[in-house]
Amino acid sequence: MPRRRRAAPAVTAPQIALYGALLALGALGLDWIQYQRLARSRTGDLYLLLVAAAFLALGIWMGSRLLARRRPDGETGNPAAQASLGISDRELAVLEALSGGRSNKEIAEALHISPHTVKTHVARLYEKLGARRRTDAVARARALGILP
Repeated sequence: MPRRRRAAPAVTAPQIALYGALLALGALGLDWIQYQRLARSRTGDLYLLLVAAAFLALGIWMGSRLLARRRPDGETGNPAAQASLGISDRELAVLEALSGGRSNKEIAEALHISPHTVKTHVARLYEKLGARRRTDAVARARALGILP
């Protein structure tokens, strides 16, 4: 009579996770050894890389600070055109956000108002500027000098 073979035990998920973690730990150890060898043989190059990265970060930071657009406090665009059209300060803030390409929801969150209030401001801006859509309103405001 032939012997019956036993069924192989099933591998469970925790066992697979343990094997995967051990494999990852072994790969990390090998990479660490390789890094240590590289760090000893190329110390000067690593220092040069760190200095270059620091200067890159400093250059980006200084460039953003020096080249940023600045507006004088309290002065925005053409106050005479804004007053003649009857555009309020809040509507001007909504118009500036519109020029940045923001949605009604984003504008509402930035200005801490309801999205319905933003819709009302946008509708009033359309009336005051004689526009039919957002891009048209922004273009007309720029032509009048209300927006930079």
